[in-house]
Amino acid sequence: MLEIQGLNQFYGGSHTLWDVDMTVPTGSCTCLMGRNGMGKTTLLKCVMGLLPSTGRILYEGRDIRGLPAEDRAHLRIGYVPQGREIFSQLTVEENLRIGLAARRPRLAEVPEQIFQMFPVLKQMLRRRGGDLSGGQQQQLAIGRALVLDPKLLILDEPTEGIQPNIVHEIGEVIMRLNRESNLTVLLVEQKLPFARRVASDLRILDKGRLVVSDKIGALTDELVQAHLTV
Repeated sequence: MLEIQGLNQFYGGSHTLWDVDMTVPTGSCTCLMGRNGMGKTTLLKCVMGLLPSTGRILYEGRDIRGLPAEDRAHLRIGYVPQGREIFSQLTVEENLRIGLAARRPRLAEVPEQIFQMFPVLKQMLRRRGGDLSGGQQQQLAIGRALVLDPKLLILDEPTEGIQPNIVHEIGEVIMRLNRESNLTVLLVEQKLPFARRVASDLRILDKGRLVVSDKIGALTDELVQAHLTV
């Protein structure tokens, strides 16, 4: 589904990603892990065209590295950034409809499936996004990405700052979409129990380099100590 080849990225004079070779297999739920500042968010932004990079980013065999960021949604790549980035002054319905604009073919209404996954969004359609709790905003951000009917869903720390009951609900949605609808998922996640529960594959970045590429079952205490503990 997604293959990254020889990816390098620079912030000014800093070299942040070093010759990253990484795959996200079709139908997998691949968890990208690493300590803070190791390049995880940077890598996702490169995939989404939000940061410049060198190398190749192949999506379904096509190199999309030079493609404008806004065009990647038309390829059915959904993205939920760290911090959610919903439109706080727009209603829940208006936020969801923004996702409709990038969907091909276009739909007139938000798919009912979104409200089946996140019932709270239907209850709060007329409320402004900024008035929702953090967990509800995260559900809204994921729902907006799912409106695209993505083949690949990219999530940057979807459980960050979220209450446990909504963390569980988000995990259930990710697993259902991945296992029942064969949606390919790439997520950055710091919580080990959540990662072990939802993911099938594991990738670890350390100082901008990919140091582990394996199944999630390979996430041993030794790996956690070497690459994830502070």
